[in-house]
Amino acid sequence: MMKEEKIVVGISVGDLNGIGGEIILKTFEDSRIFEFCTPVVFASIKVMDFLKKHFDSAVNFNSIHKMEQAVDDKLNVFNCWKEGVSIEFGKEDEKIGEFAFKSLEAATKALKNETIDILLTAPINKKNIQSQAFTFPGHTDYLAQELGGQSLMFMVTDTLKVGLLTDHVPVKDVSTHISPELIIQKINTVYDTLQKDFGIGKPKIAVLGINPHTGDNGVIGNEDDDVMRPTLKKIKEDGKLVFGPYAADSFFGSDNYKNFDAIIASYHDQGLIPFKTLSFGQGVNYTAGLKQIRTSPDHGTAYEIAGKGLADAGSFKEALFMGIHIFRNRLDFEKLTANILKKAPRKVGAKK
Repeated sequence: MMKEEKIVVGISVGDLNGIGGEIILKTFEDSRIFEFCTPVVFASIKVMDFLKKHFDSAVNFNSIHKMEQAVDDKLNVFNCWKEGVSIEFGKEDEKIGEFAFKSLEAATKALKNETIDILLTAPINKKNIQSQAFTFPGHTDYLAQELGGQSLMFMVTDTLKVGLLTDHVPVKDVSTHISPELIIQKINTVYDTLQKDFGIGKPKIAVLGINPHTGDNGVIGNEDDDVMRPTLKKIKEDGKLVFGPYAADSFFGSDNYKNFDAIIASYHDQGLIPFKTLSFGQGVNYTAGLKQIRTSPDHGTAYEIAGKGLADAGSFKEALFMGIHIFRNRLDFEKLTANILKKAPRKVGAKK
C-alpha cells in the first residue's frame, strides 16, 4: 500500500431515486476537496448530467472509460453502463436497484484491482437491489464476500465508535447468532482496526450485554452469564483491555461510553440508536476487518426528501475524509511495523 501520490476515491452512486446523487454533487461543489483526493463516481455521464441539471450544480465532470483517464481537478465519471435511466425521485424501483448494483460491482472490482484506493458507497435500497448476483442484507456482507476478511459494521466519529456483534439480523434470532467464537472474532477485529486504522496503541473496549440488565443473574435470560462473561474473561486473560458486559439501557446516558475507545453492541438497534442519537449527520459507517477500505454515510436513501435539494451532505463528507484518514493511518502503521521488524534482533543461528 506504499503510496505517495493523491488518493483515488471510488464512489458507488447508490439508489438513484434517493439522495445519493445530490449528496455526491454537494460534496464536490467545494473545489478544495480535490486537493485531498481524486474522486471517481461509478455511474454514467448521462445520469450525472441529468442530476447536475436537476440540482443546478456547478460541479465539473470528466467522463472516462478507463481509470488511466482520471484527472485530479474534476469529478471523474466512470461509465459502467450505456443504457438510459428513468429517475423518479422517491420511488422504490427494481430497475433502479439494478443500476445501483452495476455501480457497486464496478467500484468493488476497481478496489480489488487497486485502481482505486478507497470505496465510498452512497446509500442503496436493500430491497430493490436484490437479485441473483446480490442476495445480501446490505453492503457489508457483499463486500466481505468480494474482498475477503472478517467484516464488521463499525459506526464511527472522532469521539464515538460503535461496533456490532450482529448487524442485519432479526431481533428474535440475535441470541442464537452470538457464540464465543463470534465474540472473539468481532472483538479481535475491533481491536486490530483501532490500532491499525485509528492509531490507538492499547485500546479499551466495552461490550454491551445481550439481555436487559445483562440478564439479572439469570432472571431475564442466561446468555450473558453462560456465553458473554466467560468469553470476555478469556479475552482479558490474553491481555486485551476488554470490559463488560454492561447493561445497555444506562451505558450511554451515564456517559460511561466516554471512558472507552470503542463499544461493541450485541445487536443492530442496541448500538445504532444511541450512536445516531448522539452523532446523526456526522457519523460514518466503516466496514472494519477488510483488507481494503470502505466507508459510507450513516443514513439511508431518504426517499421522502429525494430530488428536493434538501439533503445534508455532512455525513457523506465525513465518510470521504474518514476513508482518507484511515488510508493514511494504514500507511503509517505499515511503516512503523516495517521499522520494528528491521530493528528486531536476529536470533542466533537464524538464516540470513
